[in-house]
Amino acid sequence: MADIQPMIYKKKLIEVALPLEAINKASAREKSIRHGHPSTLHQWWARRPLAAARAVIFAQMVDDPSSHPDLFPTEKKQEKERLRLFRIIEDLVLWENTSNEVVLQKARDEIWQSWRRACAENADHPRARELFDRKKLPAFHDPFAGGGSLPLEAQRLGLEAYASDLNPVAVLICKAMIEIPPRFAGRPAVNPGAREGKTLIPREWRGAQGLAEDVRHYGHWMRDEAQRRIGYLYPKIEITSDTAKGRADLKPLVGRELTVIAWLWARTVKSPNPAFSKVAVPLASTFMLSTRPGKEAYAEPVIEAAGYRFSVKAGKPKDVEAVKNGTKLARGAHFRCVMSGTPIASDHIYSEANAGRMGARLMAIVAEGERGRVYLAPTLEMEAIALKAPPAWKPELAMPGNPRWFSPPLYGLKTYGDLFTPRQLVALTTFSDLVQEARERVKRDAFGAGLPDDTTPLRDGGTGATAYADAAAVYLAFAVSKMANIGSSITSWMSDRGAFRETFARQAIPMTWDFAEANTFADIGGSFSMAIDKGTMAIDAFPASSLATAAQLDAASQTTSLDKVVSTDPPYYDNIGYADLSDFFYVWLRRSLKPVFPELFATLAVPKAQELVATPYRHGSKEKAETFFLDGMTQAMHRLAEQAHPAFPVTIYYAFRQSESDGDDSTTNTGWDTFLAAVIQAGLAISGTWPMRTEGSGRMVAMGTNALASSIVLVCRPRAADVRVATRREFVTALKAELPVALAHLQRGNIAPVDLAQAAIGPGMAVYTRYAKVLDAAGAPVSVREALSLINQTLDEVLAEQEGDFDADTRWAVAWFEHSGFGTGEYGLAETLSKAKNTSVQGMKDAGILDKKSPGGKVRLLRPKELPKNWDPSADSRLTVWEMVHHLIRALESGGEGAAAELATKLGSKAEVARELAYRLYIISERKKRAPEALAYNGLVQSWPEIQRLAREGGPSRTEQAQLFAQE
Repeated sequence: MADIQPMIYKKKLIEVALPLEAINKASAREKSIRHGHPSTLHQWWARRPLAAARAVIFAQMVDDPSSHPDLFPTEKKQEKERLRLFRIIEDLVLWENTSNEVVLQKARDEIWQSWRRACAENADHPRARELFDRKKLPAFHDPFAGGGSLPLEAQRLGLEAYASDLNPVAVLICKAMIEIPPRFAGRPAVNPGAREGKTLIPREWRGAQGLAEDVRHYGHWMRDEAQRRIGYLYPKIEITSDTAKGRADLKPLVGRELTVIAWLWARTVKSPNPAFSKVAVPLASTFMLSTRPGKEAYAEPVIEAAGYRFSVKAGKPKDVEAVKNGTKLARGAHFRCVMSGTPIASDHIYSEANAGRMGARLMAIVAEGERGRVYLAPTLEMEAIALKAPPAWKPELAMPGNPRWFSPPLYGLKTYGDLFTPRQLVALTTFSDLVQEARERVKRDAFGAGLPDDTTPLRDGGTGATAYADAAAVYLAFAVSKMANIGSSITSWMSDRGAFRETFARQAIPMTWDFAEANTFADIGGSFSMAIDKGTMAIDAFPASSLATAAQLDAASQTTSLDKVVSTDPPYYDNIGYADLSDFFYVWLRRSLKPVFPELFATLAVPKAQELVATPYRHGSKEKAETFFLDGMTQAMHRLAEQAHPAFPVTIYYAFRQSESDGDDSTTNTGWDTFLAAVIQAGLAISGTWPMRTEGSGRMVAMGTNALASSIVLVCRPRAADVRVATRREFVTALKAELPVALAHLQRGNIAPVDLAQAAIGPGMAVYTRYAKVLDAAGAPVSVREALSLINQTLDEVLAEQEGDFDADTRWAVAWFEHSGFGTGEYGLAETLSKAKNTSVQGMKDAGILDKKSPGGKVRLLRPKELPKNWDPSADSRLTVWEMVHHLIRALESGGEGAAAELATKLGSKAEVARELAYRLYIISERKKRAPEALAYNGLVQSWPEIQRLAREGGPSRTEQAQLFAQE
C-alpha cells in the first residue's frame, strides 16, 4: 500500500473468522439504546453501530492464530486460541462494556501484542522506524467518516484517530465526538453554579464531564432566555366548563391551565367543488389522535353553515375505519372534500400548492394532563397566535428537485425555510442567535475560572477560554439541530405512542399532510431542554482519551491515510443523498457557528459536486451517474491502496440490502457490483466479506426480499503488481478447490445460514482478485457480476456434495424437499426418486419421515410439529439425519434450547452432521422463498453453541436461567 518493500505479512483475525452472531446481536440491540449514544448528539443517516465498528477494528489489528504456527502448531490449538479471541470480542461488543476499562484494556492488550510481534518481525524493514515503532500504535483514518462511529471506536481502542469527510456537517459531528472532548478532558466546569458548589473534597472531572456540565448549564440558560423573549407564542391552555362539555375525562381539570405539548395541524386547499370553492378543506391522512387502548381520542369535523370546525372526542369512534382514514382516499395526494365528499384530485392539490394557496388548519391540541396526554379541540386564539408569529429570518436555500428524497417541492414547499411554520422559524432563529450569546458568556466565565485568555480559537488548536467557548457553542448548536428535526412541519404525530415522528424518520424528507408542531418549552421529546440533556449524556460517554483530528477533505485526493490503519464506510451508490439531506441542518448550523468555523461554513450549502453518490438528477442520466460513482470511488479506493499501512488489511463497509437484489442468487445488485468493481479496479484484492446486521437475524418479511439491514464488511489487501491473467476454467477450478475449505471453516465458526452466501463471497472473491483478469473462452473479461454468480453456483455445489455424508433416506428427502417442500406430491414420482437414491417410499414411511396416504395416492414429508414427542434415537432402527434435524427443530420450538440439548445428548457425535444438513436446507428454503422453513433451519444453527454447551453440562439454558432469576 504505502510501501512496496518486502515485509512479513500476518493474516489477521478478520481474514479468517469472526463471532458474527454476537456482533450482530449487539448491533441490533444498540438501535434501541438512546442514553449516551452518539445518535442522540446529532442526526446522521445509516450510522454504523458502535459494536460492529469496535469488533471490526479489533479483528483487523489482531493476528489470527494461524499466523503463528510456532505458538499454535495444530489446527485444534489454533481453533482454541481463536475462540479465546472470540470471547474478548463477545465482551467488547456489549453496550454495557462501552466504557468498561477492564474489558477495553483486555482488547487493547491484544492489539499491542500483535503489534509488537509485527515490529519485531519487521525490524529490518527499510522503513521500520516509520512503519514499525514498537512504542506507538499506528494511527487510524476513516476518509468517509460520516457519523463518526469508526474513528470514535478506534479512539476507544487506544488509537490516535483521524476522520475526514467532504460534508461539513459530518466533519462537525466528528469534531464533536473525537476532537473536542480530548482537548478539554479532565477540566472542571466553568459555569458559576459549578464553581460555587465546590466542597472540601474537590469533584473529580473525568473525561469530558466538565464540558458536558457546562453545555447543560448554558443550554438551560438559553432555554430560559428564549422563553423570556418568545414564550408568549407558547401559551398554556385553560380547561373551562365549556371545554369539558361532553368530556368526562376533562371534568377534574376544569379551571386548570395545562402545558401544551403539541399543536396538530392539517394542510388545506380550496375545495374543488364550486359550491364550496372558498372553503379551505383539510388534507388529513387521519383523524385519530390516540389509538392507545383505553385512551382513544379523535378529531371530528363539524359542518357549520358554509364552513366547518373541529371538535375532539374521547373514546372509540363508531366508524373506526372512516376516522382512521381522515379525508384521504388513496396513497399520495388523493383526498375528499370534507364539505361535500367530492374527490380532490392530485392535480388540483399540485395546482393549489404551487400557486401558494396551500394553508394549514389547527385540528387539535395535545396537552399534559395529570396522567398523560389530554386531547383538546382547537381554539381561534391558539390558531391566531401561531399564524401571526413574526419570523425575522428564513432559510432561502432551495431543496433539490429530486422527489425520491424530497417530495415537499412537488407541493410548493420549495425552500428549506418553507418546511417550517412561522412560529417554528421564530423559535429556531431565536435559539440560533442565542448560541453566540451563550458563547460569549462561556468565554467570560471560563476566563473567570482561570482559563488563559489566549484568543486562539478552537479551529486553530486553542485550549484557552476562547477555544472552550467555541467548543460549548458547537454542542449548543447541535441542540438547535435536534430541535429543528422535531420542529418542522414534516414532523407528524404517532397516535399509537402519543409522541412525535421526527422529520428524518427515514432517509428522506417526505410530504406530510397533517403535522405536529412541538412546544419547545415543554419538557418533552421535541423541546430544547430535552435536546440539551440527551446531548450532554453523549458527551459524558465519549472516551476523550487520545488526541484526534477531523477535517474536511475529498476522499479521492486526501493524503491523510498514509501509513494508517483504515476502516471506512463510504456512500452506498444511490441509497442516501447525504449532501442534499444535510442542508436541512446546515442552514441552521451555519447561522449559529459560522464565526466559530468560517472555512467549514464558507459556502451557502453543503458541497455536492464531488459527493460520491450516483444521483441521476445531478448528473443528467442513470448511466452518467453510475460512471461518476465508479470513477470517483475507484479513485478514492486507489488512495487507500496506495497509502494505508501495509501491515493491516483495509476494511470497507457496504450497505447491501437483498431487497434490492436483481440477480436470481440474491447476492447481486447494480450498486454492489459497481462498488466491488471500483474496489478491484483500484488495485485491491478482497480477502473477506462479513455480513453485519442491525436487525434480529430471524426478522424476514419474505425470502428473496430479505428485510435484514445488512452491511457487508469487505476485507482488502493490495493486489500484487506481478499477478497473471487467468482463464475462466482456471478460476472455476480454483474456486472448487478452495471454497470447500473456506466453507467448512465458516461452518465450524457457526456462521448463521442466512449469512453464509454473503460470507462465502470473501474467499470466492479472494480467488477472483488474485488475478489481473479472468478471461472467458472468447477472451472477454469475466465481470464482477459473473464472478459472483460462479461463486454462488460453486457454493451450491459444495453444499450439495456434503450430502454424500448423509444416509440414502436423507438424500431422497433433500431432493424431495427441494422439489415439493412439505407439500404433497405424486407417489409415482416419489417412488422413482427413491430408486435413484437406493431407498424406498415404504422404507421412509417406516423410518418416520414420510406420510404415505395410499399406494397410488400422494406422499409428503412430515413437518417437525407432526413428529412424535417421545422419539428415542437409540431405539430407532432406521435413524436418518433428516429425522435428527427435524426432531431437534421440534424440540427447540416446543421446549427451547434445553429440550434440544437433551435430544442432542442422546444423539451424541451424530448430532454434528445434523447441523450440516440444516445449512443445506436453509439454502434451499431461501432460494424457494419458503420463509418459515428458512427461519427454522437458521434458528437451529444459531442455537447450536448453546445446545452443545447444555448437552455437555446438562444445565439449564440461558433463557431458563433468566426465568428462574425472575421468579426469585
